[in-house]
Amino acid sequence: KGQLVESGGGSVQAGGALRVSCATSGYTYNIAWFRQAPGKERQAVACLVPSGGLTYYDDSVKGRFTSSQNNAENTVDLQMNNLKPEDTAMYFCAAMRGCGYAQGKVVVGNADAWGQGTQVTVSS
Repeated sequence: KGQLVESGGGSVQAGGALRVSCATSGYTYNIAWFRQAPGKERQAVACLVPSGGLTYYDDSVKGRFTSSQNNAENTVDLQMNNLKPEDTAMYFCAAMRGCGYAQGKVVVGNADAWGQGTQVTVSS
């Protein structure tokens, strides 16, 4: 096992779509997606739990973002549709000891590995 590696991202106009991928380097448990905009705290937006077939989403992205597992390429992907300027951030993936959902937010435990991040920019 090594570090996670994100790819994809880029720039798009509001209403557009982007896909980011996380090469999971052998981590087979919970993979979470985080984002962090300049001057803001890091936010968990999704967490995929392969063992339970569940994915948790922050309310701010629910219905627009979908995280899925690509077993052929050993990646976890985040498809982002109907993007908004407030989605602009650096997006990171991480292998988490645990994750869940409470009060509209993704709740996560400790991380075992992080990716380096990929930038997503949405213009109005």
